[in-house]
Amino acid sequence: MAFDTKLMEILACPVCKGKLDYNKAEQELVCKFDKLAYAIDKDIPVLLESEARQLDAEYKG
Repeated sequence: MAFDTKLMEILACPVCKGKLDYNKAEQELVCKFDKLAYAIDKDIPVLLESEARQLDAEYKG
């Protein structure tokens, strides 16, 4: 089973409540505004700020 991209319609960044982008190659959800990447573990998004990866300032996605 793979991550269901239909979830993108209802998922939001837990920090700013903004739109998330799906990075298929890295298997993570990205908030470009907060520069955070949330892992997808076993097809389940881990939307915890404490577990998010900080993106580089020059990240373009």
